[in-house]
Amino acid sequence: MKPAATKRPDAATRRAQLLDAADAVFITHGVNAPLELVVERAGVGRATLYRQFPDREAILLALLERSTELLQAQALAVQERPDAFFALLGYLSERIVRSPALSDYWRSSSLVDPRFAQVRKRVWSTLEPALAQAQRAGLVRAEVQADDISLLIGMLGAALRGTSDAERRRLARQALEVIRRGLRPDAATDAASRG
Repeated sequence: MKPAATKRPDAATRRAQLLDAADAVFITHGVNAPLELVVERAGVGRATLYRQFPDREAILLALLERSTELLQAQALAVQERPDAFFALLGYLSERIVRSPALSDYWRSSSLVDPRFAQVRKRVWSTLEPALAQAQRAGLVRAEVQADDISLLIGMLGAALRGTSDAERRRLARQALEVIRRGLRPDAATDAASRG
């Protein structure tokens, strides 16, 4: 009787394994960590990594694409809620806190690298319907535009100034609360009456 052959993982499985490893390494050591750490964590050879991802930027782009897919799945899960926009901002806030190095990379590199334009566009197109829904529900001022989404995400990114995970989470909650209060339809009236 022949021993059972060990089934090799397919390319998609190997790719997901490498992305999981890269995500873990970048969370711990930052996006400039040696790729050898990714190889070690994934338990693969260096050639396997480079067959899937020719360079560090390809890994980072794939991680950002995967994060965008997760955001899109989250948007589907909350799409019936009037406050879906705030639920999605909360989800993004958690992602920023969980993966500060990747978030920092997103902020800096995606502005100059044309490969990131499509990913950025997908993020905005995921959030825009939820923003419109929140406006129809009276949760967000009518003058807030889709172009403001980038600014709101930047405000959430301020949580990265925290020096510990607990501090970053506290700052993220605080940023979310400031955003929620600032976007309320009555916020403009409140500000005018104080001024």
